[in-house]
Amino acid sequence: MPSPLSESAIERKICDYAKKHGCLAFKFVSPGHRGVPDRLFICNGVVLFLEIKRPGKRPTLLQESCIKKLRAQNIAAEWTDSFEGGVYHLKTYLLD
Repeated sequence: MPSPLSESAIERKICDYAKKHGCLAFKFVSPGHRGVPDRLFICNGVVLFLEIKRPGKRPTLLQESCIKKLRAQNIAAEWTDSFEGGVYHLKTYLLD
């Protein structure tokens, strides 16, 4: 049975997919604001914050809180623990 992809491998695959479909993909760092999702995708004037975890892992409470705060501001913010989940969110928010 193959071992699951690492968090960095999932992140790389999601970013490659997004770029292939015309999206900008940024590693997002917000000094002084822990818990902010680590990736920012922009396509067709829409922004998606995406927290990427390794398979079977969930965001920390701080990360979940930040995602809820972003959503409360009508910002697309999600998390995933798989490439397929990342593609789903990209298609849902950014790609027609």
